[in-house]
Amino acid sequence: MIVRTTAEITGTDRDVAAEGWRSKRIILGGDKVGFSFHETTIQAGTTHVFHYANHVEAVWLVEGEGTLHDLDNGVSYELGPGSMYLLNGHERHRLETRTQMRMLCVFNPPVTGQEVHDENGVYPVVAVTD
Repeated sequence: MIVRTTAEITGTDRDVAAEGWRSKRIILGGDKVGFSFHETTIQAGTTHVFHYANHVEAVWLVEGEGTLHDLDNGVSYELGPGSMYLLNGHERHRLETRTQMRMLCVFNPPVTGQEVHDENGVYPVVAVTD
């Protein structure tokens, strides 16, 4: 059994931040459960382009409002608390926040916590080591 709190993750190597966002990686590939689970906060008034070409991501928005743009088909979605989106087709997408957004995210395959977005917003697949 694994029990963790976001408070104990804060300030550790599981607490990853970049310009405009912060991700607390609660479950990682090293936990060997087949997925990773994160709490991600994105600052208000920011825009981010992502493309998880190597991962499927499920996102459940628990706080905040913004717009999700599917860059592969031109469709946009208004997001608010209780919205969920699943990037099961590895869609390139742009997220524009109106207010701070806090979301719970699941990645498959799991991330290790060492990934950084490349110039296209992609996380590479990083092998889990013992």
